[in-house]
Amino acid sequence: MDSKGFDRPGRGPDRGPRSVKVMIAGGFGTGKTTLVASVSDIKPLTTEESLTEAGAGLDDLIGVTGKTRTTVSMDFGKISLNDELVLYLFGTPGQERFWFLWNGLFKGALGAVVLVDTRRLASSFRAIEEMERQDVPFVIALNVFPDSPRHPVEEIRDALDLPAHTPIVACDARDRISSRDVLIALVRHLQERSAAAREMR
Repeated sequence: MDSKGFDRPGRGPDRGPRSVKVMIAGGFGTGKTTLVASVSDIKPLTTEESLTEAGAGLDDLIGVTGKTRTTVSMDFGKISLNDELVLYLFGTPGQERFWFLWNGLFKGALGAVVLVDTRRLASSFRAIEEMERQDVPFVIALNVFPDSPRHPVEEIRDALDLPAHTPIVACDARDRISSRDVLIALVRHLQERSAAAREMR
């Protein structure tokens, strides 16, 4: 894969791989921790804790009643897409009570993946709004669960109120190849944005 467009000015070929910070965001239970774990080249750092009675009434478990653990701070992983490009992955917590952590996590991020559960589209509205507010380029990854309804992409785009230039891809967050392909789609999106910005200068 060509990583052209990500190098800093004056960066020589002997400077080693380019490192890029990528956010993995989405609503509660959309598969963020699963994606980071499936694709990371290293053992991922997770901050998962068991769901307890203390979260009753605070965490929306509609559609994810079998969920027993949740991220309370962040997930972290790393993947080398090729010899020139390394992605550092930061997974955000999904529950509203931990959203205050997002501002710090987003600092320095070049792009993001927003995971969406088509059974619960509204659960990812907040993540999409945050990408737009912080002006972070992103792709939508539809995490396909066994009972996920299948909708045409344009219906999903309309429901999420997304512009035509925002990529939407399907994935299985449990599968390394599928998760890697989502990250490749993000990198290509970032490259296209970078090329378009250069043409406008």
